[in-house]
Amino acid sequence: MEIIKTITTEINNIVWGPIMLALLIGTGLFLSVKTGFFQFRRFGYMIKSTILGVFSKSQHQTDQAGLSPFQAVATAMAGTIGTGSIAGLATAIVSGGPGAVFWMWISALLGMITKYAEIVLSLKYREKNEKGEWIGGPMYYIKNGLGLKWLAALFAVFAMIACLGTGNATQSNSIAVALQSTLNIKPWITGIVLVGIAAAVILGGMRRIASVNERLVPFMAVFYVVCSIIALIVNIEKIPAAFALIFKEAFNFRAATGGAAGYGIMLAMHYGFARGVFSNEAGLGSAPIAHAASSTKDPVKQGLWGMFEVFFTTIVICTLSALVILTSGLWNTGEFEGSALSIAAFNSILPGIGKIIVMLSTVFFALSTILGWAYYGEVSAEYLFGKCKYAVWIYRCIYVCVVFIGAVGSLDLIWGISETMNGLMAIPNLIGVIGLYKVVSTLTKAHFHDISQTH
Repeated sequence: MEIIKTITTEINNIVWGPIMLALLIGTGLFLSVKTGFFQFRRFGYMIKSTILGVFSKSQHQTDQAGLSPFQAVATAMAGTIGTGSIAGLATAIVSGGPGAVFWMWISALLGMITKYAEIVLSLKYREKNEKGEWIGGPMYYIKNGLGLKWLAALFAVFAMIACLGTGNATQSNSIAVALQSTLNIKPWITGIVLVGIAAAVILGGMRRIASVNERLVPFMAVFYVVCSIIALIVNIEKIPAAFALIFKEAFNFRAATGGAAGYGIMLAMHYGFARGVFSNEAGLGSAPIAHAASSTKDPVKQGLWGMFEVFFTTIVICTLSALVILTSGLWNTGEFEGSALSIAAFNSILPGIGKIIVMLSTVFFALSTILGWAYYGEVSAEYLFGKCKYAVWIYRCIYVCVVFIGAVGSLDLIWGISETMNGLMAIPNLIGVIGLYKVVSTLTKAHFHDISQTH
């Protein structure tokens, strides 16, 4: 087992090394230049078309072939807004210093256009399955757009495995740990309860997953944002200093010697970019699978939701998490890391209830991720084993069982394998996005030409 863990760690260091991070950031920069920095030029239009139009009837219209646009984005955000917004952000600060937050922002600003392109392509090249439902994602635009069936199959294999780990086992483990540390609930009890919830939702298929996420995601997002703002109001006088620290440390070319202050710009960039990608999934190719199920006929309209996902997850939620941690003063004590730092930070500002806030947020975020990634996995399984009548059902049953394994198990090995699969997912996906960028550009120009013609 130790040998396997060592091999996995070495492979993971290569997969998520400088080359991968450069590829992710480079793709975002390439697309930004090619689209004339579309994510900035059309930012207002994006906000108007997404969150400001959330109560529009068109956002909630569905048909037999697909989900409503909002259900699709809720399912995608369920997979995106995970424990990375709490534990991952805290790890970035501990390992890379406050400056890592700045580089997370940069990764998000570039990632907005990457995710937009992924979703536009996923709707352009999606197909209907035997049930008449829309299915899509990187495997479909790689196959139908580039004609590389072998590369599409590789993505599906990597995604199917990653869903069992990153989107499932690690999330159920986070819930079990949070409940045991705050309420002293045994992990096996948590595992049984989670299996019941997961089975009731996941075995009901795409529409039941989307129906639950449509209600869960807005609630959990508002809950965490409101609680974070309350904590920051208590420490409002410390916020300017926290922002100053982020910008100062982001460009710290000379690392100090010893202690928690030993951060440099390269370390801040590494952890900022890496955790930024984990927080918003831009470039991984996971979220486009959910968006492809939307009933909308306009790829650009759904793509704008992808831009919003990245903005909200990293720029809003991760920034709030970072400010709570930095204003608490606990980030450089060396006593805490990961979710423990987030819990300690909230509890120091809001004694007694802070740990409950983080516990509930962890439960909501992780549960929504389990449900969201279940759909990604079953679409990947359907792509690979579509000729097998029971392929999806078999995958669903395996997925539900892994929920319990994750809750009661030690996940060092599973986490390592999952991170590797995540990185391997990104490679064929980014090849597809870069290879088809002209299609994205053409569809985008056509969308805004149609708008100008109607006004």
